[in-house]
Amino acid sequence: MQIYSFSPFGYEGALVTVEVDLRRGIPATDIVGLADGAVKESRERMQAAIRNSGFEYPPERVLISLSPADLRKEGAGFDLPVALGVLAAKAVADGRTDFLSDPVLVMGELELSGNVRAVKGIHAAVSTAAACGVMRCIVPVQNADEAREIAGVQVYGADSLENAFRALSDISFYESRSSLGTGEGALPAGCTETDGVYFPEIAPGYEYAELKGQRQLVRALQIAAAGGHNLIALGAPGCGKTMAIQKFPAINPVLTTDEAQSVTRIWSLAGLIKPSEPLIRIPPFRIPHQTASIEGICGGGPTCRPGEISLAHNGVLFLDEAAEFRSSVLQMLRVPLENGTITLSRAGRSTTYPARFQLLMAVNPCPCGNYGSHSKICLCSLKSIELYWKKFSAPLLDRIDLRVFVENKSEEEADIEERPGLTTTEEIRRDIARAVKAQRKRQGIKNARLSPQEILDFCPLDTEGRKLLDNATLRYGFSPRAISSCLKVARTIADLAGSKDITAEHMTEAVEFHKLCTNLVPEL
Repeated sequence: MQIYSFSPFGYEGALVTVEVDLRRGIPATDIVGLADGAVKESRERMQAAIRNSGFEYPPERVLISLSPADLRKEGAGFDLPVALGVLAAKAVADGRTDFLSDPVLVMGELELSGNVRAVKGIHAAVSTAAACGVMRCIVPVQNADEAREIAGVQVYGADSLENAFRALSDISFYESRSSLGTGEGALPAGCTETDGVYFPEIAPGYEYAELKGQRQLVRALQIAAAGGHNLIALGAPGCGKTMAIQKFPAINPVLTTDEAQSVTRIWSLAGLIKPSEPLIRIPPFRIPHQTASIEGICGGGPTCRPGEISLAHNGVLFLDEAAEFRSSVLQMLRVPLENGTITLSRAGRSTTYPARFQLLMAVNPCPCGNYGSHSKICLCSLKSIELYWKKFSAPLLDRIDLRVFVENKSEEEADIEERPGLTTTEEIRRDIARAVKAQRKRQGIKNARLSPQEILDFCPLDTEGRKLLDNATLRYGFSPRAISSCLKVARTIADLAGSKDITAEHMTEAVEFHKLCTNLVPEL
């Protein structure tokens, strides 16, 4: 039998072998292997928990080794494996041999009473163990459902040290009380199916029919949800751009099981998993504050904890009042937007987090917010507007596929625009479901993630569409990235319409959304 635990570092982490040796000498307990304060303190918690659980603590000198020795061990999750290692070593010294023959992963924090408390990082620990061939685990009962999201792993949920040791030393008890992980998380309550695609429940406040007079913004959000495209909404304060974007989770399809696994691993490492949702199926929707630092957005700290862009993986990062973020924070987004990953390095070690997020931004067109308005006067100087937009830089904005100017409309103008009928969330979902279903069947990923070769394969243009794109490129000075963006957006628009071919009409709408703000702000 071999007991393993898990030391988190970044996205990967490492398995830690827990070994215990009983030797002659003055009774004492030593822990070696670069243990931090929390792990060293487990010595006291473990001894109290063993005695309070009815066991006898070994009277010999106890040596606990955590290897690899040069890897720093952190967290309270080592309490349970260390305690079980000590009890197993004493049992072996007393002549017992009836332990699990297979290696076992053990994690959990001990109370002085001997009860086991939940710890973070269980999903990451169990998935790492499974990749290394360790297919049995003993984890806190509160984390058992999270561990069962890893297919093929035999999971036992322990509520006390006594039961954990019994599971370790009695194979029949372990087999009868454990269950096999399936890796197929159930859909959250309230999810509904539309044309084979699942969406979250429409909670109060997420109905687009409540939003009047912003058909163009709603259309852009529909395209963004269907194809995973980045979007920026410009408009005066109070025009409704933030309200519309905050309803976005209602039209964003539920993650597939494969997509949810990497998201769940990141959230597990961050300690954000809820017992009611052991597998994250609802796409993340992160809204960091404007005072967020680079470390808060990209991740960092001694153990390289995930930042907002990794927590938004396979979901949405929404920057409200984006111009109020630090320029360095905004520029840092450029590489993750392009690569879908971010690499963090600390003290000679590095880790790579997935960070394939969808960027949505709401921003005022100038410091006062009235630049470009037909009904209000802008009081900002040209110099102040230029400085305002320099925070974003052309390379960052070039990665934004959809650009929408949101005009402040009177109640009468909004009613006139909505006369053909309000667009409800359910109606928006129907076209999105059709587009998502087509993309999954055609290439397996959203259109926004298409590679250059895939763009050539899946986004062919007829003569009229090619001519239209070429004219727009010459007129608006589109970069090669902007051309690719227009092609991918046009592909999504065609999917929304149920068309296999990209027509000139689809390309016209894609170009309009990409060049819309070009004349408003020169830097765009």
